[in-house]
Amino acid sequence: MGLEDLEPIFGEAKAQWLAPNSPPLRSFLFRVYASSPSSLRVQVTDFHSNTFEAVRSIEQLEDLRDMVGIGGSWSEFIDYLFASLKSGDVKLLLEGESRSHGAPYAKLTAQKSKGLPLISISLTRLEDVAAKEAMASLSLDLFKAFKSMHNLLIHEQEQCCQLTKVISAEQEKNEPIERQLDAVLYSNRQKLQKMNDKSNPGAMLATGVQESPDKLAAQNKASSKVAKRVVPAYRRAKVRGVLLQDTDDTGDN
Repeated sequence: MGLEDLEPIFGEAKAQWLAPNSPPLRSFLFRVYASSPSSLRVQVTDFHSNTFEAVRSIEQLEDLRDMVGIGGSWSEFIDYLFASLKSGDVKLLLEGESRSHGAPYAKLTAQKSKGLPLISISLTRLEDVAAKEAMASLSLDLFKAFKSMHNLLIHEQEQCCQLTKVISAEQEKNEPIERQLDAVLYSNRQKLQKMNDKSNPGAMLATGVQESPDKLAAQNKASSKVAKRVVPAYRRAKVRGVLLQDTDDTGDN
């Protein structure tokens, strides 16, 4: 049930005054982290004139859980709390009469998504040295978180680079094997083609196209018709006339 294993959360809170005609606000950053195994600390600041803080023990978090109305186990409640703070819909509501040096009261609200329970944590204003220490601590931890993520990114990039080199080396190693395999496949295809050609020696004609029996029969029939073609009538008459004339001349002599 301890809180020591929780990773710190950093984010930007959308600040707004609840009082009308209030001065404009700067941007606010917040940090939520386990200040001890049994307490959770919330800090919010604009690094100028508004810095707030809240510390909640496990017992107080249990009370918050009952107020919010979230059932289930303790771990499920903590998961929902942190998911709400990471949702991007975190608001800082400034209360009380606005003053030149900041608001006297503030409340941090967060909601995982619309329609789900709203987390609300009242904050106490920090002054002077306490405010400066909170801003310094938040800034340092934010830098540490950034440095950790940056180092993690560099490590992943190095691993990706090493993996790319390994893949490239494997590809170069496999190229001769792929060429040999292609040569074997090509040779097998050539042998199979030659075997098919030998098993059907008369299948292809000189033109490379096989003639079907029906087509050959049709061609033979057409040739027979051409050979038995009858001479036209006018040509036959002319020949008979010549022969008759020759016959008459012979008789007269």
